[in-house]
Amino acid sequence: MQGCVAEMGRKSTRKLWADYVARGGPAKETSKGQASVSPAAQFSGVVLGVDPSLRGSGFAVLKYRAGEAPFLLESTTLKLKPKLSQAECLGAIGNQLEDFIDQHKIDHVAVEETIYVQNFQTAQILGAARGVVIGVAAMRGLPVFEYAPLRIKQAVVGAGRASKEQVARTLQSLTGTDFSKRYDESDAAAVALCHAFTWRELA
Repeated sequence: MQGCVAEMGRKSTRKLWADYVARGGPAKETSKGQASVSPAAQFSGVVLGVDPSLRGSGFAVLKYRAGEAPFLLESTTLKLKPKLSQAECLGAIGNQLEDFIDQHKIDHVAVEETIYVQNFQTAQILGAARGVVIGVAAMRGLPVFEYAPLRIKQAVVGAGRASKEQVARTLQSLTGTDFSKRYDESDAAAVALCHAFTWRELA
């Protein structure tokens, strides 16, 4: 028993979470009260993760298959100049998303939900950027999934209050990609990885 406890102590939170996901997530109760793993199939394919922002959206295309290391196919940060109008920025975000959809065989699109902000105008702007992403993906016939920042960090790092630096380091250890200070891209990759880790196709 002590050996089992010691073994668990050596496992990182991220490894424990990965093991939990690999087992199928939360167990279901049978009619006899015994726990059984959900038969739902895990995600396998290519997911486009997006961290939407008016002038600095992050995009990441991730290939994932259960039991294999996630592979980052491509990522970028769309930096837009202050002189561009809001409409021009939203158009550029839509164009960038379409470019990724055209270049890769995307199965799902995962988007980070707008976090709570006190400034109403900021919330509107972030909502508009997110809306463009969802709208373009929907018009191209792609399933869209949204995840709260806390859930993303919990799924990828194992801590809902993890910093951007921690998220980037975790993504580097999992994908082998050094994001340096390209936090918009590492955040987008984290959204994609959260979806890959936690989404289940109902049987």
